Amino acid sequence: MIKLEQIHRDFQVGDQTVHALDDINLEITQGEYLSVMGPSGSGKSTLLNLIGMLDHATSGIYTLNGQNVTQMDEHQEAETRNRHIGFVFQAFHLIPRLTAAENIELPLVLAGMSPAERYQRVEQALKAMNLIERAHHKPDQLSGGQRQRVAIARATITEPAVLLADEPTGNLDQKSGQDVIDTLETLNKKGITLIVVTHDHHLGDRSHRSLKMVDGRIVSDRSHVQAET
Repeated sequence: MIKLEQIHRDFQVGDQTVHALDDINLEITQGEYLSVMGPSGSGKSTLLNLIGMLDHATSGIYTLNGQNVTQMDEHQEAETRNRHIGFVFQAFHLIPRLTAAENIELPLVLAGMSPAERYQRVEQALKAMNLIERAHHKPDQLSGGQRQRVAIARATITEPAVLLADEPTGNLDQKSGQDVIDTLETLNKKGITLIVVTHDHHLGDRSHRSLKMVDGRIVSDRSHVQAET
């Protein structure tokens, strides 16, 4: 499903070249649950952004569902990203003036879906995330865990094949963080490919496969079957 071949991502900082990603070779199959770990500055978020087509490789080939992403123009990238990939970030990135339901609905509005179909999908998402009673609340009226569940619902409302989560529990207390982990893992069990960047070893150990990155390189790639629950 996802294949990265000899991927390099370089940044120029003054007169120095920083190798954010250094010869990355990686294959991820449909339905995998993968965690990406490593110290700050190791390239974790850069890797996630590249998979999500928010960033571009300096060199190498990225293939998604058999399509060479590195040869796409901006329009093709945006269309592919909107159709196949959902994002969940540490900072939620909800629109303050919109209600929970309106935030969830936004990708469907942008996709041109009819109001009747949007309403049905949003209702289903609210129920699935246990947010029905919070549908008309704005983000500042929600707890951190509720806001992250709204963000997850928004990320998955278009039924993407891949969900990318960058430190999804980083701003949450332990109970709210566990609720979010349970939500993400439920989505994975339904077939969505889940890729999580985290500093949390507890979360990393729950994944079916974990990568460790150091200085832009993958230094270990482990499967741990016992993570399945």
